[in-house]
Amino acid sequence: MFSARMRFYILISFVTISGFTQGMLLPLLAILLEGMGVSSSMNGLHATGLYIGVLIASPFMEKPLHKFGYKPMILTGGGLVFVSLLLFPLFPSLWFWFILRLGVGIGDHMLTFATQTWITSTTPQFKRGKIIAIYGLFFSLGFSVGPTMLRFIELHQNFPFIIAGLLCMVAWGFVLFIHNEQVENDDGIHTIQVQSTIGRFGLTIKLAWIALLGPFTYGVLEAILHGIFPIYGIRIGYNVDTIAFIIPLFSIATLFTQVPLGALSDKIGRGKTLFTVTAFGSIIFLLGAMFEGTFTVLILTFLLSGMLLGSLFSMGVSFMTDILPRQLLPAGNIMCGIAFSIGSMIGPYFGGLFIDLFPNTSLFYSLSGTLFIITVIFSKKKHLA
Repeated sequence: MFSARMRFYILISFVTISGFTQGMLLPLLAILLEGMGVSSSMNGLHATGLYIGVLIASPFMEKPLHKFGYKPMILTGGGLVFVSLLLFPLFPSLWFWFILRLGVGIGDHMLTFATQTWITSTTPQFKRGKIIAIYGLFFSLGFSVGPTMLRFIELHQNFPFIIAGLLCMVAWGFVLFIHNEQVENDDGIHTIQVQSTIGRFGLTIKLAWIALLGPFTYGVLEAILHGIFPIYGIRIGYNVDTIAFIIPLFSIATLFTQVPLGALSDKIGRGKTLFTVTAFGSIIFLLGAMFEGTFTVLILTFLLSGMLLGSLFSMGVSFMTDILPRQLLPAGNIMCGIAFSIGSMIGPYFGGLFIDLFPNTSLFYSLSGTLFIITVIFSKKKHLA
């Protein structure tokens, strides 16, 4: 069996593959469905399948984790992901692809929930922001590489699915050698467990709703930039190769700032950091909307927004972990996933609807407006830890 340090590396590698899968699927299926003549709003609605899967799985995750431990959850989720990926080439159908998106969403949420809870529950508070930022960094690394698979469409549209499925199988194999651990069961956890699932989630929302806005906002941004921008980009004159180059810039930029921002939030507080990055992010997308016809400005929009906003999910998780008592961390991690999924479902549908209703208006205005609203909310709570 591997040491605790090696276990951390294996968990991070699996999270990287998870990010790669999501980063690939959103733009890949958006472009393939656009080629099949699917409307923008329907294309966006189809993209919600991944996150509907997360919502379906979420209420049933906590009890199996307590009963079986972390490793079985990761193996089950990872297995569901790579099986679903390998089935995509076999059944090129609109509705069957939607079912497979559900499968990937359920599996991804199982493995990310288990790895995230395992890491957050074993990390001391004084370096929590930094460690969880590293977790988010590797997810972003995978997410940034995912869209590069679009280039393989020219060879064969099935290649990206096969590559992602095989990589997931390799990471899954390494997890077999990790020693399983159980969720700690002290008196506090026992007290929480005897309450209803709805009660635990309700208490989590009551205590940490402000922290959940980080994953929610990141879900909106990620889904629109990866699932809807490819459609918008094609309609304003960019080709597939250009889009495949632009989209990863958001996640690539995150790699350089995620850990520094996490460490900064350890020092000045999560609330202040979240307020600052969303405020500047709103301004960046506003400027991007005004000058999107210039290729250089478009590149800078993705780079600068990624540097600031790519940490929203990991910082929200750290914020949640600061606020909640230890016994509510499993429920808190589930709620972070739910918040991310709700944002990811709202993003592509309304992004696609925005394009249909306002075909001559920049998609970036919708992102700037969303971030402005979130900034106003954070401004009321920025004094929090």
